[in-house]
Amino acid sequence: MSLDPDLLKAFVAVADHRSFTRAAVALNRTQSAVSMQVKRLEERLQAELFHRTKANVDLSAAGEGLLGYARRILSLNEEAMGRVREHKVEGRVRVGVMDDYGTLLVPPLLASFVANYPLIHIEMETGLTSSMTDRLGEAYDLVIAMHPQGSGEGELLRCEQAVWAASPEHRVEELNPLPVALYPQGCLFRSWAMQALDTAKRPWRLAFVSHSLAAVEAIAAQGLAVTVVKAGTFPPRLRRLSERDGMPPLPRAEIRQHRAANLSRAASLLADHLVAELAQPV
Repeated sequence: MSLDPDLLKAFVAVADHRSFTRAAVALNRTQSAVSMQVKRLEERLQAELFHRTKANVDLSAAGEGLLGYARRILSLNEEAMGRVREHKVEGRVRVGVMDDYGTLLVPPLLASFVANYPLIHIEMETGLTSSMTDRLGEAYDLVIAMHPQGSGEGELLRCEQAVWAASPEHRVEELNPLPVALYPQGCLFRSWAMQALDTAKRPWRLAFVSHSLAAVEAIAAQGLAVTVVKAGTFPPRLRRLSERDGMPPLPRAEIRQHRAANLSRAASLLADHLVAELAQPV
């Protein structure tokens, strides 16, 4: 024996409104249809669910026992229907993200998302995100970008400490002038590194510039220069440097997600998924 959700809806409506007439209005059905559905449910359960008088409609003991279960069954039914509908969402989502996050953190999150929403196609571009936010809506639906702390733009996901990094086998930080491997103009870490060294009156030279995170890390790993990375994605093959090594302190950055206006359902689902997986207490 199974409990038909339509019959349960009629039962719950009558229980809530204590009236077949008001329940029929709420369900947009005729009173006779609601009465028939409740009667069918009572026949199926072989129990009287209401005590009916001319003035009142009250739950019987059996009805009171059923009401909680009926609400849960209807809630689960609605949840299941919604979940199935969500799986059928289609669309294309264009994502812009920083190179390190796009390499280390975001790919497994996209894989888990696509497993749940196989009809949503994701296009991801990595690189300097300072210019990506200006093209939000035109070229990107979502952008995960780095900002100075307290900028207040976008959805705050987490904070990242900028740190100096070098080869574990070479004392490159002792060279004078200090060779530095950085990213092109527009990178926040580039401007922070230059400003910190100038403020500390530390002689330095720009030894290597690349859009590629892997290339910059490779130069640092070979002892050819120091570089700046995020503490949260610190490369295992590099050595962290601090003020004890003669390096000036660096600021903290905020990682924020930016959404284009009028997002599609597919893009909204992915945005919510990334927030849920990446957000950390600040």
